[in-house]
Amino acid sequence: MAGRFGVLLRDARRRAGLTQEGLAARAGVGVRTIRRLETGGGTDPRVGTVTLLADALGITPQERGELLAAADGRQPDEPAEVPSEDTAETPVVPTPSLVIVPKEVSEAADHLATIVATRLRREEELRRVHDPFPLPVRWRIAAGLADHWDNICRVPHGMTATPLDLSGEIGDIAAVYRGIPSRKLVVLGRAGAGKTVLTLRFALDALAVRNRGGVVPVIFTIGSWDPSTTPLRTWLVETLQRDHPGLSAEAPGGSTLAAVLVDTGYILPVLDGFDEIAEGLHRPALEALNSLSGPLFLTSRFDEYKRAVTNVHTLTSAAVVELTDLGVDDLAGYLPRTARRLNPGGTATAWDPVLAALRDTEASAANLATVLKTPLMIGLARTVYSDSRDRDPVNLLDTDRFPTAQALEEHLLDSFVPTVWEAGDVRQRWDLEQVRHWLGFLADDLDRRNTGDLEWWRMGGSLTRWSRVLLVTASTWLTTAFVIWFVLSPLNSLTSGLPFRLPIVLVDGLASGAVIAVPFGLLYSFLVVRKAGSLEPTRVRVRLFDRRTRRPRLRRRIAVRFAAGVAGGVLAAVAVTLVGVFVRALSPDLVVIDDLGHLLRLILVDVTVFGLAFGPACGGLLALLTLLQVPANLTTATSPADLLAANRSTVLRIVGLFAPVLAIAIGLGSFGAAAALESLTGPSFHLVRSFRVSALLGLTAGLVTAFAYVINFTAWGHWLVFARLRLPLSRKLPWAVTAFLDDAYRRGVLRQSGAVYQFRHARLQQHLAKAYRSQL
Repeated sequence: MAGRFGVLLRDARRRAGLTQEGLAARAGVGVRTIRRLETGGGTDPRVGTVTLLADALGITPQERGELLAAADGRQPDEPAEVPSEDTAETPVVPTPSLVIVPKEVSEAADHLATIVATRLRREEELRRVHDPFPLPVRWRIAAGLADHWDNICRVPHGMTATPLDLSGEIGDIAAVYRGIPSRKLVVLGRAGAGKTVLTLRFALDALAVRNRGGVVPVIFTIGSWDPSTTPLRTWLVETLQRDHPGLSAEAPGGSTLAAVLVDTGYILPVLDGFDEIAEGLHRPALEALNSLSGPLFLTSRFDEYKRAVTNVHTLTSAAVVELTDLGVDDLAGYLPRTARRLNPGGTATAWDPVLAALRDTEASAANLATVLKTPLMIGLARTVYSDSRDRDPVNLLDTDRFPTAQALEEHLLDSFVPTVWEAGDVRQRWDLEQVRHWLGFLADDLDRRNTGDLEWWRMGGSLTRWSRVLLVTASTWLTTAFVIWFVLSPLNSLTSGLPFRLPIVLVDGLASGAVIAVPFGLLYSFLVVRKAGSLEPTRVRVRLFDRRTRRPRLRRRIAVRFAAGVAGGVLAAVAVTLVGVFVRALSPDLVVIDDLGHLLRLILVDVTVFGLAFGPACGGLLALLTLLQVPANLTTATSPADLLAANRSTVLRIVGLFAPVLAIAIGLGSFGAAAALESLTGPSFHLVRSFRVSALLGLTAGLVTAFAYVINFTAWGHWLVFARLRLPLSRKLPWAVTAFLDDAYRRGVLRQSGAVYQFRHARLQQHLAKAYRSQL
């Protein structure tokens, strides 16, 4: 088997264009060792040696697995055990990159690469990166913040590495990264320096040269990570599953596809925004990043990263570069080509006087020269003055109007939203002042929650725990009351011939609403708010027929949910009984209650009948839903709007199954239980006197329970209550919330990061939030 390993190693080295000496220098392995391994002499290679060689060669995870298999004497189609989700934090294998993964995992990586590339190209289009050409973002080595070159170049002990030339422009970033033996790079820069655009270009260039089965660069906005509570590996897996619900599907071995992709080295983490991690967490975050043995691409503002490494050893084996400011020549080559010509056939543009003042270092241009050094501010200036026919960039030289550089920045930020909303469609759906107010509310809400991720399932403002519980409970109460008022009572009056008594109907609806809403509200408080704070979007679909192998522990989950459903059904039976007694007390013509003993017997009968009807029905339905739920497809869309639509579709399908099945089960169950109990105890004890009453009871229970489930226990239900109803009613967002967010995204005010929206830049978010708070 050593001969097969030698052949694989030699072929991989030649494909990489390396000599034996070059591979030895890059991997930190002796030349004699490589020569011996390729010729098949001596003993089989050690696992550590294989890892160093694979890292230096930059081969795919599949090729890495083949090397390991050859070194261990296994055939490449003999997969190693993949850790289950329960043991994901302590993998069975020494390092994730050594796992030989099944074919479906490699296919999932290929599919993920396609989705990521499509989304990132769309982001570049909306950011107008190539219109007319990318700004020349450049960088230089930040040697004082990097690790030792010996570690970066992975040279063995006793050898000294030569510093690498890592300088370049935006189009060189992927090639520069591939030239770093450790495959770890940190990109630093001040606010607006172009770090995020650089990550887009890096990921797209890396995907462009990726082979089938290769590593997938995925951009993670790291600012939402809390290293004090969540391990990095767990956060990466959860974020992947959030942005790509199809990766929540089970992989062979019991783990999810997302977990296996991370553990086997298929994911190259491109971590954007280290500086946006909450204050005080940068040091533990850096320590957690140092635990990564695989490749890494990290961006951060310069000052935050420098403070993080002041009292801690820098990121191990990582090279560090710093983005440089753009100069007047860069502006002269870019801004005139974004503006219209002043005269047909001429070359002069409105930017010419401004550029002349910048070249001559006039006093009036000092502030503008300070501002127009970053791609962010140049992009804003281009949008405000090149895209608009009503604004003259010469006004930027007015030192009376803009006495400081900060005043100029605030002006560009303040003018950005009106400019993009006035451009484009002639038809205006919203007033500009309303747009400012709505965007300001969103920015302020994100600031208060110390995040940059605008997640539709967490929208609703900064509500306290009890405010959320009360709002959900009130919504459930009103929904239940409406079902009683407009469904049950009219049907009961029509089918029974009894008079429609409005006071009794109103009291019945309010009492029934309270009995249903309070238990659901308590469950919501303990199961959702107390433990998770909010519900995540569902990652499953409902399918009547699914031929795939069922997940392990499915029987246990079915049993647990059946038991929970039975318990909930019995509690509901007790609640319905109490309401029934209360209503009968108000309307004696329904059932005459002679004495206390008769009342107690009626209560006992009610609880027995309803318990036998509700318990098995609820338990069986929850078990059935568990059986029919299958993981989302890998093709499930990853945009916020599409994820919302997918969740809405899943919830409505569940309700479409839930309501009628529960109605039929409860109706037949209550009728059968009442009939059986009547045959044992005599007619004086029966409660459900006809099939009509049973049918009405089942219909009401099915509708009420379905609506309560949606409101309390689905992310889409929370979206309806908190965002679609509460925020428009309080005039903090328009009624067409989804359309507004999508419009803001198309106009470049928002950007997409997987399944969430973010403001185009943190600086813009802060500006809008500040303006919003000043109006309160």
